[in-house]
Amino acid sequence: MAVIAPCITVETVEAFQESIDRIKPFATRVHVDLSDGEFAPTFLVTPDEVTWPPQWQVDIHAMVMRPSEHLPKLIAMKPQLIVIHAESAENTVVHLQNIKQAGIKAGVALLRTTVPSTVSDAIKEADHVMIFSGDLGYYGGKASLMQVEKIRLVKAINPKVEIGWDGGVNIDNAFMLSQSGVDVLNTGGAIAKSNDPAATFAQLTREINKHGVI
Repeated sequence: MAVIAPCITVETVEAFQESIDRIKPFATRVHVDLSDGEFAPTFLVTPDEVTWPPQWQVDIHAMVMRPSEHLPKLIAMKPQLIVIHAESAENTVVHLQNIKQAGIKAGVALLRTTVPSTVSDAIKEADHVMIFSGDLGYYGGKASLMQVEKIRLVKAINPKVEIGWDGGVNIDNAFMLSQSGVDVLNTGGAIAKSNDPAATFAQLTREINKHGVI
């Protein structure tokens, strides 16, 4: 069953706490973005500044060029999932193996230009593949629905892998994405910028759980 995972993509501790306060009443699985300012153009909160309610299942999305410089701290945070990018400057497969050896699920993210067959070893090793369709380090990206074809290509490489989607999830496309095989719809601006985030989350959840055929 697909789930909606609200995203926290912020630059300050104060904004991080505000985000927690907004989504804590309803969120169970949450997507937290971290950035080194090099792989992505923004500096976001650092691992030292990130904490979360104990009841949350947290996915860390590490938008970093050299994961080796960050993974020890990320692993020590004990999230349920750490996602690194296939386009980073290091051996992604080795890092995925190290994350899994620490008892944490390992994910790999694919930017829009990345063809799954070119990173098949990482996809085979991963517990989770995140199809990235947004703008690195920002809320409010648009869903590039041409990326949906990657779901089929990824599943051909690793049939059991969990599929995530990051970028532009909203009421208009959530049902289509879930019907296309997305398991985790990471949702940023639609919830973060909503006047009633709980209502938006509930509406998105109804969308992905309704029955129908596209």
